[in-house]
Amino acid sequence: MIMTFMEVILTRYVPLSLFIALILALGAFVLPAQISAESLLQGAHAVTSSMPKSCRACHRGMRMAIAGEEKVCFSCHGDAAERSMMQSRGYLVGSVELADIKTVLNKPYNHPVLAVANVHRQNETLPEDQLKAPRHAECVDCHNPHVVSKENPFAGIPGRRVVNAIVDIEFEYELCYKCHADSANLPGDSTNKHAEFKVTNPSYHPVEGEGAKAYVISLKDPYKARAERPGDVSILTCGSCHGNDDHNGPKGPHGSNYEGLLTENYVTADGYSESAFVYALCYKCHERSSILGNESFPEHARHIIGQTSPGGGTSCYSCHDAHGSSKYTSLIRFNEDVVEPSRDGRLEYKQTVGVALSGSCTLICHGVEHVERSY
Repeated sequence: MIMTFMEVILTRYVPLSLFIALILALGAFVLPAQISAESLLQGAHAVTSSMPKSCRACHRGMRMAIAGEEKVCFSCHGDAAERSMMQSRGYLVGSVELADIKTVLNKPYNHPVLAVANVHRQNETLPEDQLKAPRHAECVDCHNPHVVSKENPFAGIPGRRVVNAIVDIEFEYELCYKCHADSANLPGDSTNKHAEFKVTNPSYHPVEGEGAKAYVISLKDPYKARAERPGDVSILTCGSCHGNDDHNGPKGPHGSNYEGLLTENYVTADGYSESAFVYALCYKCHERSSILGNESFPEHARHIIGQTSPGGGTSCYSCHDAHGSSKYTSLIRFNEDVVEPSRDGRLEYKQTVGVALSGSCTLICHGVEHVERSY
């Protein structure tokens, strides 16, 4: 009965990090196998052939409490010098390949892991339900180090509600939604990504499910609006667009040299000369020749390249939201920094009923008024 009471205290009321520290400190005191230090570890960090000292590789003294968990993570997931130190002390052995996440986090556009420390709290509620709760992104917000694996980097992270229970995340977007969807303290310049990706919207990029259209004329292989054969890609992830711009470097949305933490360049400002690089993110899936050949919209080239000469065009972003549109088909969502309402106050797009790839716009763009301008 005494041991059962200790199990309850340790497993329910003591923070996991302190629980492990107690186990290591007690040394000769033998706890039941079901709550031993080793039984808490699964996944990559449970491989004793590469981490022979198990929990002690991360939980040593007060280093995590003093320096924050990032410093501990970077001992192995930092630069070569830091990993060499871990190897010299016997905490890391063998030829295991580990990515330098720290360097990627130092790129201009990143999740602000290096900007905060010791903000994350065990069992905190996300999305933040308090307006003044500090927004943060620490390693353990996205990765559970006790069960994480290369195959499932967000294993063990709770966040998906099923009936009245919170279950582990299954899809990557569920993890992203914890901070970028129904968060009470969503920044003013941010939007609810879940609202944009909903499969009930008139249009959306296929993250939560296959797209609204059965066929998209400009798609490159292997991308398809509907998967029909093995190898067809009809579902994307947040990581399809957001992540490391170095395709040979560490995967994941840690950092990028491109604005928006994007894997490819995407200029959203007005007035740039069209090129394969300027809209590389779009051309990753959509044939440039199809877009400039006006196959899906007869005025694409005129808008993107410019009416009279190269350099006078407008960005794809001026008319399209890359996540989705709750109002229009074809991802139409006007950038109101460039596009204004018409003189009678209308800013709208209307699709011609029953006619594919046909519609009209009412707005002012670059000083030119369109009143039900059809195409």
